[in-house]
Amino acid sequence: MDKKFYVYILATGKHGTLYIGLTSNLLKRIWEHKYKVFEGFTEKHDVSELVYFEIYDTFDEAVKREKNMKAWQRAWKIHLIEESNPHWRDIYDEINR
Repeated sequence: MDKKFYVYILATGKHGTLYIGLTSNLLKRIWEHKYKVFEGFTEKHDVSELVYFEIYDTFDEAVKREKNMKAWQRAWKIHLIEESNPHWRDIYDEINR
């Protein structure tokens, strides 16, 4: 099985605080955010709802996309989320089955 890389967006709720990250183990990483395993931005601001993610075959592709998305205007990020998740539901449980 080939390793995949994930670029994801967490939120505090609809139009709340956003966080963009990258991981090779999406379920584990989101669980870590939810249970505040590490100190940092998401722990401090209680950002733990998975509202969007993309899958990449290579680390380099994922890093490029993550950096690109982090530089976007907030409105572009909101548009991206709402294209696939208009109600801003936390999709962690849906992918963790």
